Order: sequence, then C-alpha cells, then structure tokens
Amino acid sequence: MRPHKLMFILPNLFTVTSILCGFYAMTLCSREAGPTQLYQAALAILFAMFFDGFDGRVARMTRTQSDFGMQLDSLADVVSFGAAPALLLYKWALEPLGFLGLFLSFSFAACGALRLARFNVLAMRSPHGGGGSFFVGLPIPLAAGVLVSMIIAHHAATGGAVLDIAARGPVAVASTALALLMVSTVRYRTFKDLRLSARSALVVMVILASGVVIGTRFHPAYVLVAYSFAYLAFGLVESAFLVRKHLVARKLGGGAVVAAVLEDEDELDEEDEQRVA
Repeated sequence: MRPHKLMFILPNLFTVTSILCGFYAMTLCSREAGPTQLYQAALAILFAMFFDGFDGRVARMTRTQSDFGMQLDSLADVVSFGAAPALLLYKWALEPLGFLGLFLSFSFAACGALRLARFNVLAMRSPHGGGGSFFVGLPIPLAAGVLVSMIIAHHAATGGAVLDIAARGPVAVASTALALLMVSTVRYRTFKDLRLSARSALVVMVILASGVVIGTRFHPAYVLVAYSFAYLAFGLVESAFLVRKHLVARKLGGGAVVAAVLEDEDELDEEDEQRVA
C-alpha cells in the first residue's frame, strides 16, 4: 500500500478509537454497574472526546479530509457521545424514575442524533468548507462532556457514593436542557478566531485563575463542571443579545433590510454548522 493511502487511515484510526471508548463505556454500564464502574465509563467517554478532538486536526494536517471521514465521525459521535452518555445517565441517575428516566435518557441520545443529521444535511448542501466562528446549537461532544463532568465531580467529591435521591430531579432537568440545546439554534463560539492580544491574554488568565480558586477552595473535580456550565451560560447570554439586536433592527429598519440581514446570517449559520463534528 502506498504511503499516501496509509495517511488516509490515520485520522480514521482516531475516530475508530473514539468508538472503542464509547463502546467500552456502554459495556461498563450494561452490567450491574456500581459507582466505580460508572466513574470508569465517564472516564472512557472523556477519552473518546480526546480522540474525537484530534481526528479532524490530523486529517487537516495530513490533508486527508474526505466525505467518508465526515460520515464516520458522525457515526462515531452517535455512539460515543449519544448512546454511551445516555446509557450512563440512565444508570447513574435516572433509572429509579422508571419510564420517565428511560424516556429522558433516550431523548438525550435522540437529540444528539438529530443534531448530527442536521449537520450532515447542511454540510452536503453548502458549497463552502465551513470555518465559521460559531457552532449552531450545542455540539454533541460538549453536551456529553457536561454530563461526564458532573459524574466525575460527584464521584470525586463523595468518594464514590450513590447519587442522592434529591439530586436526581436536577440531573433530569439538566439532561433535558442539554438535549434541547443540541437541537436549538443557540450560537456557541468556536473561538477559532481568537487572536493573541492583551485583552485575550487577560481573559485567559482570569479563566485559569478562576479554575485555580475553585480547585483549591472546593475540589479540583469541580473545575471541569464550572468551565462547562460557564460555556453553556455564555452561549445563552450571547444568543439572547443577538435576538434583542434582531428585534431592535425590526423596529428601526425596514422589513426588506431586516430580511436581508437575517438571510445573510442564516447563510453564515449553515457555514458555521460545518464546524460541528
């Protein structure tokens, strides 16, 4: 086999390894899983996020991007960040809720699949290669990351205790919110356009300092939870300001002008959607 053809295999190996991590997480959850097994499953999904984050970068570095790789990456995401976290969520918190817990866990996986299907459709329709500054809707790896961060933080803070009954309700609400955010049009920054400057350096320093304070004052496991929820809140706030800007534009500008502006932003959204894997 020629070396150039071997290069096409490399990014796909990262993607398949991500599937392996997701499958391993499901095997840990499929048995009578205790807190230790559920914690290990959460770590496996965290490793899947690592491999998923590198397959696209490896493909770009080796110039081996392909439609096959895009489809394989979407299928991997359904397994590792849709089915695996949904099963983990069910076994960790929602199983005692009966059918409601089963439905909420399924909703997370279903919304993740819908999220990826929307991405594939827009990617096939758009003539552009993407590269926007925003995700349209919450990407499924980040949604899975929020769930995983909560499980890891709970295990580390309680020493592997079973989740309290009183905490199952808030977890159900959080998982439902994550599912809805995945199929929403809330815009989340990719930070691809971030440039090194005094202002950006200051922001990074504040974020790192906040993580240090949380880790030392409370528990290191809480840092990932804090960062995850801060990112979620930032996207919601920024999208709220965007909606307000649209409403003001409707009042001040003509209908045709506003329609043109919104049409341009819809086209940008389709380009931005291709940043989601």
